[in-house]
Amino acid sequence: MKDNLFLWGVATSAFQLEGSPYADWSTWDSIFSLNPKVTNHYELYKEDIKIIKNLGVNAYRFSIEWSRIQPHEGYWNKEVVKHYQKIIDLLNENNIIPMVTIHHFTHPVWFITKYPWHKRSSIEKFTEYVERLLENIRGVDFWITFNEPYLLVLGGYIEGCIPPGYKDLNLAMKALRNIFICHGQIYDLIHIHNKKSMVSIAHNMAVFAPWFKWNPFDRLLAKVAKRFYNQSVIEGFMEGKIRLPVPFRKTIQIEVPIKGKLDFFGINYYTRVHMRFNPLRKLFIEFRHRDIDGHGLTDMGWEIYPRGLKKVLRYASNINVPLIITENGIATKDDSKKIKFIKSHIDTIENALQEGIDVRGYFYWSLIDNYEWLHGLDARFGLYRVDFRTYRRIPTKAAAFYSYVIKSRNFQRFFNSTKKEL
Repeated sequence: MKDNLFLWGVATSAFQLEGSPYADWSTWDSIFSLNPKVTNHYELYKEDIKIIKNLGVNAYRFSIEWSRIQPHEGYWNKEVVKHYQKIIDLLNENNIIPMVTIHHFTHPVWFITKYPWHKRSSIEKFTEYVERLLENIRGVDFWITFNEPYLLVLGGYIEGCIPPGYKDLNLAMKALRNIFICHGQIYDLIHIHNKKSMVSIAHNMAVFAPWFKWNPFDRLLAKVAKRFYNQSVIEGFMEGKIRLPVPFRKTIQIEVPIKGKLDFFGINYYTRVHMRFNPLRKLFIEFRHRDIDGHGLTDMGWEIYPRGLKKVLRYASNINVPLIITENGIATKDDSKKIKFIKSHIDTIENALQEGIDVRGYFYWSLIDNYEWLHGLDARFGLYRVDFRTYRRIPTKAAAFYSYVIKSRNFQRFFNSTKKEL
C-alpha cells in the first residue's frame, strides 16, 4: 500500500444493513418479516457513502451479500453484481479504499440446505461462486475471505444458535476444515486476478480470564479458551495445522492448506470473557462478564476492556504479518460512553505502535446502527443512529469525535523501512 498508509475506517456487513429475503438468516429470525430492509442501505448506499466521506476515513470495510447474487441455485443476478460494483466505484472515486468481505455469516438458503459446510460439496459450490464474483468485480485490493469463521462454526455447529443449527462436534470440525480449505483456494484465486491484492480473514479475538483465580478449573478453562480461540488459528496460518484443545478431552488436530496464505491479519476485538467451570453446562463451560477495571459494560453486557486490545495485538504479532483491526465497537445509546470507548481503544493502538507492534489500520464497528445477530435492532453500535421506521441517519457526538481523532492522530510516524509494505 502506497506510503504505508494507516487505514482509518468503518465496517459494516451487507445483510446487517440491507437484509435479504434469500438468506438463511431471514428464515432464522422473525424480525425480518417486520423489518425486511433493515436500514434500507441497498437503496440508500449513496447517502451512506456521503456519510463515510464526511467522517474523513480513508477506508471502508463492507460485504457482498451472496444470497442476493445467487438467490437460487444455478442463477446469477447480474444486476445485483452491478449494484455492488457501483458501491466500489463510488468509494474509489472518493478516495476511500474498499475492503470487501466475501463471506459474512449469511448463505443462500439453497446452499446451506443442500451443501452445508460439513459436506465436501460446499467447497466446490462456494469456490465456484467466488471465482465468478472475482471475474465480475474490479477495483478492490483488500479482501476478507471469511468473517469470524470460528464463531460461524461454534454458533452453527456446536451451540446450534445460528444457521445451520447443528449441535455436533464432529460435523463442526469438518465444517471448519472445509471453510479453511476454501480460504486457501480463494487466496490463490484472488492473487491470480490481482497480484497486488491483500487477503486475510477477520478473526474474532478476545481476552480470557478465570472467573475465580483461586479455582484451578477456572484457570484451566481460561488457558484452554485462549489456546482454542486465539492461538490455534495463528498456528494454522504458520504451520498448516489447527490444534483445538477441548476441555477434558483429547486435542483435535486438523490439517488445513493455509500455511502462509495471509497478507495481513484481520482482528475483530470487543471484550474480555471470564471462564467459569460449571458441571451443569455443556463442556463444563460458563462464559461470564465482569466490570473489573471500571470501564463498565456495554448494552449487550460485554465488559469494556481496552487494555485487552494490546494483549491480543501483541499475541497476534507472532504471526509476523501486518495487523489490521477490522472491527472494534460498542453497543450503547450513551454518546459519551461511545466516545470514551473509541478514545481508550485508539490510545491502546498508539501504545502498541510505540511498542513496535505492526498495526496498519482501525475500523470502527459500525458506521450506522444495524441488525445485530440474535439481538435484533436494539444493539446501537452506530456512529450514526438509525430510525428504523423512516431510515433517517442521525449523527452521534461519537461520529464527530472519530473524525477529530482521524485528523489529530498521526500514526504514519510509526512506519519505517523495516516494516513490510502493504
